[in-house]
Amino acid sequence: MGHQKRADALTDVAGLRVGHARVPGDRALSGTTVVLAPEGGAVAAVDVRGGGPGTRETDALDPRNLVQRVDAIVLTGGSAYGLDAASGVTAWLEEQGRGFRVGPDPAQVVPVVPAACLFDLGRGGDWRARPGAATGRAAAEDAAGTGVGAAVAQGAVGAGTGAVAGGLKGGVGTASAVLGSGVTVGALVVVNAAGSVVDPLTGVLYGSYFQGRVAYPPARVHAAARDALADARAETERRAASSARPPLNTTLAVVATDAVLTRAQAQKLAGTAHDGLARAVRPVHLLSDGDTVFALSTGTRALAGGSTEPAFAVHTEAAALNEVLGAGADALTRAVVKAVLAAEGVEGPGGVYPAYRDLY
Repeated sequence: MGHQKRADALTDVAGLRVGHARVPGDRALSGTTVVLAPEGGAVAAVDVRGGGPGTRETDALDPRNLVQRVDAIVLTGGSAYGLDAASGVTAWLEEQGRGFRVGPDPAQVVPVVPAACLFDLGRGGDWRARPGAATGRAAAEDAAGTGVGAAVAQGAVGAGTGAVAGGLKGGVGTASAVLGSGVTVGALVVVNAAGSVVDPLTGVLYGSYFQGRVAYPPARVHAAARDALADARAETERRAASSARPPLNTTLAVVATDAVLTRAQAQKLAGTAHDGLARAVRPVHLLSDGDTVFALSTGTRALAGGSTEPAFAVHTEAAALNEVLGAGADALTRAVVKAVLAAEGVEGPGGVYPAYRDLY
């Protein structure tokens, strides 16, 4: 990273930019987050583990298919309606002349913009307040306006605006790590889970157990927090009697690295990153979730030093890739914890969603 200070964010992977936009309105609680790839795009893959996903352009990421790189990833609220946000991002990219070249004219491009949505309909009180093309465009412009390695807003922003995790307010979180090889690995997550992020026995965030020393809340604080959360969930059911039953959710994430990865290797990174999600949310990957992880490789740093002996070259690369895979899962776990700690509680006609930091 040279002299540049790390932001402990996805943007530490040089070339990636993140932008957020929120749906306007007093009874709106939704938004969109865009991860903008560098000029020329990034190698990408996806792994969908949830039973109720809502996605767009994910088939293009199959390693067997034509397109090698993507121009942006869109994470959005609004359930399937919110996938319209990707249209605004696609239009913005076309105006920049960015996309898969399909003709002799440089303007003849088709931007490749995979997207995934989460369920947050009605959480602000207005069932129809959800992201559209204008929200996606605003998030793309927000991303483009940031500098290299910029800090990323966390908590109830962008796609995390209306996110909820087990009755607690969820949101956006991000984290990164630099490996001994100099390779950077980062993660960005939108925590909106049907499962819980909190250990019911202790009040500790599940993901915190994997980060060294754990601070246990006093028993009386934990008991009061459990009661307050139960009251909030009951009140939410009263206020939003017409909301979906059972609750519909989905946690979305992007894990990225500057290491050179093939599309097959990127797909492995997306898959192992789900392990990081499983450490921080329990239960996870349910039928009422659409848990989806995208992986990106900007490909500016060699994966391994290589070897002059062909017999060892494969082993060297595998060992280097394993480090990246492990770091991706760890970064995603930390990003979930940071998202929940950054979130601020919300109360409105769509429900009562307290923040973890308020309860504990």
